[in-house]
Amino acid sequence: MKRRRAREYALQILYQFDLTGTNPDRDKLKDFWKDHPASEEIRKFTEEIVMGTIQHLKEIDKTISSVSEHWSVERMAVVDRNILRFATYELLYRDDIPAAVTINEAIEISKKYSDKESPAFINGILDRITKRIQKRIH
Repeated sequence: MKRRRAREYALQILYQFDLTGTNPDRDKLKDFWKDHPASEEIRKFTEEIVMGTIQHLKEIDKTISSVSEHWSVERMAVVDRNILRFATYELLYRDDIPAAVTINEAIEISKKYSDKESPAFINGILDRITKRIQKRIH
């Protein structure tokens, strides 16, 4: 549950970044944590996800676009887009998190923060990304 909370915070930070276009620097993160008290463990994981996602954003968006039929990343709902972004970051760059865990967490978070069609949409895209990654490995 701690990591789910961290992912929810990551979604909030990435959502704000997406809408404003301003990077969440250390000062902005300090302000965020003032309003959202959390343990050091949750803060650390949240910031790893946020910074990793932003650092690899072009590659992440390219990956999402390559598997999303008839949907450009820009046309996706902001919440869905940012759930997909941090989950894709985990799938591509975090070997310490099993793909099934990442996908399940993304689906559960979409159930809480998005509309009723989002879990299936997110599951489909993340499943395609996972299959593409597995093909590269084998």
